Amino acid sequence: MNATTRMSAAATSEADGAAGGSDADAGRRARVERIARRLSALGAARPLADAAPPRQLNEECGVFGVIGVEDAAPVAALGLHALQHRGQEAAGVTSVDGDFFRSERHLGLVADHFSDADTLEGLKGHAAIGHTRYATQGDTLLRNVQPLYADLDAGGIAIAHNGNLSNARTLKSKLVREGCIFQSTSDSELFLQLTARARGATIADRFVSSLEAVEGAYALVVLTKDALIGARDPVGIRPLILGRLGDGHVLASETCALETIGAEFVRDVRPGEVVICRRDGTVDSLQTTPPREARPCIFELIYFARPNSIVDGKSVYQLRKELGRRLAEEAPCEADIVSPIPESGVPAAIGYAQASGLPYEMALIRSHFVGRTFIEPQQRIREAGVLRKHSPNSALIEGKRVVLIDDSVVRGTTSVKIVQMLKDAGAAEVHLRIACPPIQHPDFYGINTPSYAELIGANMSIDDMREEFDADSLAFLSLEGLYAALGKGCRDDDAPAFTDHCFTGDYPTPLTDRDLASRSAIIEQLSFLAEPG
Repeated sequence: MNATTRMSAAATSEADGAAGGSDADAGRRARVERIARRLSALGAARPLADAAPPRQLNEECGVFGVIGVEDAAPVAALGLHALQHRGQEAAGVTSVDGDFFRSERHLGLVADHFSDADTLEGLKGHAAIGHTRYATQGDTLLRNVQPLYADLDAGGIAIAHNGNLSNARTLKSKLVREGCIFQSTSDSELFLQLTARARGATIADRFVSSLEAVEGAYALVVLTKDALIGARDPVGIRPLILGRLGDGHVLASETCALETIGAEFVRDVRPGEVVICRRDGTVDSLQTTPPREARPCIFELIYFARPNSIVDGKSVYQLRKELGRRLAEEAPCEADIVSPIPESGVPAAIGYAQASGLPYEMALIRSHFVGRTFIEPQQRIREAGVLRKHSPNSALIEGKRVVLIDDSVVRGTTSVKIVQMLKDAGAAEVHLRIACPPIQHPDFYGINTPSYAELIGANMSIDDMREEFDADSLAFLSLEGLYAALGKGCRDDDAPAFTDHCFTGDYPTPLTDRDLASRSAIIEQLSFLAEPG
């Protein structure tokens, strides 16, 4: 499905001005065309298809912002492409040029919609933000595609959000009763509504004030006519980094986006911090909550982040290899080969093979025209996606004892299908090793594990799971081994280094909506618009 929307503040004809044939215009067109060709080439070579079947966990979203550079929107599109792994349902870019905003929002992948020079040239401006989406709150509808935009009395504002608010439904119900009109079913729209109602001398002041009402996880990039604003939740659950590109600045979910555009890493945005980047190169910092050490989502390191990203000064790839090494120490196995469930299990499998001395092989071949199975929101699509995504390497595995490494088990869909696939292809034994502890608790911060009923680790013992998967053995990395592999030593129960509630049930924020579940009829998102299809 290809859907397009364009929006701008007031009359855009003034901002467009007269079409001139100046050298500056020609130079800009040439730059935009170069970036468009690069995005087109990336799209043609991508290992992702338009209808990407899912893996097990559903990812959050990716956010990106840039200010103080020429052709900000094309740069934002390149940055978004580097974050495509964080969500493949929709993508959008909004730019600002003086007082006027321009936006392109689409269902689908970045390269499918932002590799056209005319599209990119239409997004004029010195600053831009972008968003690549997986739907954790709100359906996959065009009206939910970000960045979301609103006209306020002091000018336009656009916002892109990674994370989930744990009091979103309660807040929305209250605002609707007070007369607010919502245009989407996304919890991210709450930031616009709260900013519009807040008091302050500037839009930035009002935005900062709006953060007082929300609970949960957020990494935000916000665009006004004169600033690019970044904000991170007080716990630091969702990642946000600050970079420099020439005299301008960049905000992004991961360092891999900086590398793609040639930007320099400056630092992480701190928990509870708001950074305000301006066109003249200045950056203001406002600490909205008491300073504290970040407690990031542990799944950033286990699964979400791209292997070539750097988190807390450490290579994600190397950390995942260390998970595999620890797993080999805790759960050795007599076998002939070690193989990953590609692609996310690859680093851990390499680490396991190196520590165990067993040969590293590819028992499964992944189709590079299908995406990660945990991104699709519907279970039946996940199940079909497993078979489309992987094929057994029959000539290699026939008669072999295979140690199969995966990063996590959520619903168990992938594990059941793949063990069966390998045994049908002639494997003598299949031993599953998982590079994290069993997931026993749902997430409310942007990962699509919404209920205990969907989590196999919450409903079965490890031995029951082994029988369900028909594996010859099954072992998970311990919580202690996980913390040690990530360089944090023993878990401090009073001040954990990570947001690890999926394993421990230790949630770092209030869960207002969950705690008011008995009032679900009141706090459900209110939308009576029936979408086509």
